[in-house]
Amino acid sequence: MPQIFPKNANTLPLLSLVGSLVGGVLLIVLVWYYFSPEFTTVGYQPDQPVPYSHELHAGQLGIDCKYCHTNVANSKHANVPPTQTCMNCHNQIRTNSPNLLKVRQSWANDEPIEWTRVHHLPDYAHFSHAAHVNKGVGCETCHGRIDKMGAEGVYQAEPLSMGWCLECHRQPELYLRPNDQVTTMGYTQPANFVEQNLERIQEQGIQPPTNCSACHY
Repeated sequence: MPQIFPKNANTLPLLSLVGSLVGGVLLIVLVWYYFSPEFTTVGYQPDQPVPYSHELHAGQLGIDCKYCHTNVANSKHANVPPTQTCMNCHNQIRTNSPNLLKVRQSWANDEPIEWTRVHHLPDYAHFSHAAHVNKGVGCETCHGRIDKMGAEGVYQAEPLSMGWCLECHRQPELYLRPNDQVTTMGYTQPANFVEQNLERIQEQGIQPPTNCSACHY
């Protein structure tokens, strides 16, 4: 009687087993990576190597966000300030503070401080700070009231999910503000801000995309 199946058919069960194992491991890794608190939990607040208070610097002292995060207007990323930025003030102010020991060590050893990232986006999602800041999206719209976050650290104030982003992309007139107010914390919109924003959107051709390829390419 002729053989119905070829000899290499004997490897199919083994390949199926290997595929199942690899797929299972990949699924566990994806769930562990993308469903960890820093990706899903509003309120995520990791410990930082230095107890830096935005409440003091951005709130009480009124330091503009762009003084430290210098690239937000011309880069995809809001850069973490180098130690040089800290030492512009702290080579004269609180020079012996124990809270600033790691800052002084970083400066002396020419080694960056290893800050813990708070806001994450999946690798497959592309976001540009410059594109948003230059069109009037305020820092606090995404990051919350940074000026009220003390030495315990910055926390994630918004979900940063696709649905959350699309809310703004579909109705940008509800969220935009004048460019010179982008870094203002506690900004209050004027009574007719929707009408003003609709005029601006028309004049400047602001069309936030809602198609998949805008952020996933």
